[in-house]
Amino acid sequence: MSQNKIYPFKHSLFNTRVLTIIWSLLMFSFTTQGDAKLPDLAKFKDLEKKYNSVLTAPVFEDDPDEIAKAIDQAIKKANADGDKLAQLKDTELSFKNTFVALDSLLHEIDGVVSRHYLIKETTANKDLKKSATDSVKKYQDWIVDFQYREDVYKVLKKFAATDLKLNSVDKKLLNETLRDYKRAGLDLPKKDRDELIVMQKQLAKLETDFDNNINKVAAELTFTKEDLKGLPESFLNNKDIKNAEGKYNVKVNITWHYLTIMENAELEATRKKLFLTRYKLAKEKNIPVLTKIVKLRAKIAHQLGYNSWADYKTEVKMAQNEKTVSQFLNNLYSGLQPKFEEEISRFTAIKSKKTGIKNTAFNIWDWRYYRNQLMKEKYNVDNEALRVYFPYQKVLDGMFNVFETIFSLSIEQISNPDKWHSDVTLYAISDKTTNEPLGLFYLDMFPREGKYNHFAQFGIISGKKLESGKYQRPTVALLCNFPPPDDEGKSLLKYNDVETLFHEFGHVLHSILTRSPYSRFSGTSVPRDFVEAPSQLLEYWLESKQILDIFAADYRNPDKKFPQKTLDQIIASKKATVGSFYRRQLAYGMLDIELHKIKEGEAVKNIAELANNIINKIFLPVPDDTAFVAYFGHLTGYDAGYYGYAWADAISADMATIFENSSNGYLDLKAGMRLRKEIYEQGNMRDINDSVQLFLGRKTDINPFLNRLGIK
Repeated sequence: MSQNKIYPFKHSLFNTRVLTIIWSLLMFSFTTQGDAKLPDLAKFKDLEKKYNSVLTAPVFEDDPDEIAKAIDQAIKKANADGDKLAQLKDTELSFKNTFVALDSLLHEIDGVVSRHYLIKETTANKDLKKSATDSVKKYQDWIVDFQYREDVYKVLKKFAATDLKLNSVDKKLLNETLRDYKRAGLDLPKKDRDELIVMQKQLAKLETDFDNNINKVAAELTFTKEDLKGLPESFLNNKDIKNAEGKYNVKVNITWHYLTIMENAELEATRKKLFLTRYKLAKEKNIPVLTKIVKLRAKIAHQLGYNSWADYKTEVKMAQNEKTVSQFLNNLYSGLQPKFEEEISRFTAIKSKKTGIKNTAFNIWDWRYYRNQLMKEKYNVDNEALRVYFPYQKVLDGMFNVFETIFSLSIEQISNPDKWHSDVTLYAISDKTTNEPLGLFYLDMFPREGKYNHFAQFGIISGKKLESGKYQRPTVALLCNFPPPDDEGKSLLKYNDVETLFHEFGHVLHSILTRSPYSRFSGTSVPRDFVEAPSQLLEYWLESKQILDIFAADYRNPDKKFPQKTLDQIIASKKATVGSFYRRQLAYGMLDIELHKIKEGEAVKNIAELANNIINKIFLPVPDDTAFVAYFGHLTGYDAGYYGYAWADAISADMATIFENSSNGYLDLKAGMRLRKEIYEQGNMRDINDSVQLFLGRKTDINPFLNRLGIK
């Protein structure tokens, strides 16, 4: 299962971090049509008019001064709109010119800063990146100031105190907006509010610095061919890795480089060297930054009347408080203990057999390799060998075909009017039955210098009903880092790469299929411990032979489909190693919660040591001089929220049973349309528990998840 950082860039109202969402696909010239042969946005003009909607492919600034000018103008406009709201007389107040106007104000400026955030994460131009980063920081300072505008809050409260007759969505917008003001401290004395403003700005800057230190850090190791014994030829022949001297330059910060070696390198010394380097990335810069972040978050939470930052952050999630989260994680920790011990014992036995050392130590840098060895030896699952079944373009087209079928959609590539890079492609999604245009998504799929080096969807424009009455359809981007095409133009994916692709495209669907009239509730703007569930659900499609037969075929012999026996072995191997997988995830979830359980005034001596001790206890020991936590990007944006992956897994496992029990399995249109209507289209317009139960047709059940983990 993929574990990826998701960036919902909604204001919530006052998420002082710039956030965004999901990941995906780009298409190199060897797979795509030339833009000149593709339809353009003009194709949809009549349909936009028919459905009173707007599709927008934004213009991305390519000059630092243009970026600076755009954010300054956006802030000026937002301030003017705020002034207009604040100056309303009591007799003029309406829901439209108060709460709806605030949602519109934030939607408009979000569109500008989301665009700049994407530029920051995709450009190799240092001046452009700096200007985009400055824009994000300027926005962060502005939103902190804006959220403390007492004049705006007073007007909103005045209207809320009148005799209101609102529908459920409008009432939710009102209640949650007021809740966010309270969480921002607007009910506190002015002196305390002023202190909060200063602290929030400091925190926003520190979080941006933490992220930038991760994105900027790079490390390269040079290995010989003997060092890389066991690595696939596709890796060794990659022109970006093999140097003129016949050695191999491995970029430690590039995830697919790291994972390929950790899963396949026979020499423990190679794996250890790579692991130690990876687990020290950004250590010197980010440990001091993170220490300040943790202390400041504790202080802010205390100022707002919360026991800890963990309690503050979880209040607005499904879990509602830190105690519930800790109990959830501890129960999983205990429940997984027998299976975890069994798996580590099996991995250790394989290592002893391979090394000839009877009582060999099993180290953390051994886990991925011997997990992979178990899959190959016991279950005959060789991830590298299976790549022949998953040519990138074939997988992409097949995935589109699947989701067009079950969600009644049409997905087509269109010409890209304004690329931020020549490799970026643009697609439109429409309803298959009515031809209603639903939204746009960009695909940026392979690594390059200066680009965000993980996998995520980034929101650009969120769905919202505009003041004109038209509906702004969403636009998003998927940023991925799959193995790039080799010298022959082939980009072959692993099975888990395909899982990742399906997962991330789930975020795209969640964003684009929205029907929310308000940006605040649009698409993925749901509680953070639910947001992964609709995407993790789509990973189950890859456990169906029915689905794989649509696109998984040996590129050398297209008549050779993905074998059922191999699929059965993959599923069995997942169950065989799920204990260690989840214990690793729990280690990260627990260290995240423990860092944010720290209270105001408590000593924060050594963040790296604290985090390492938790990893040692929950998963496997790490060397004292490493600092994984310094490179743990989820600590900004997912702070006190990493547990949400496991939480959402429990929900997605339950939701998957609807398709498993459907007449047409994972291609069942009836079940697919229920998912589209009750989950994707709804966004956060109603309580998420209600949406899940309406999709299921019953209350939620934890047993499907526990069964997958082997816990009774």
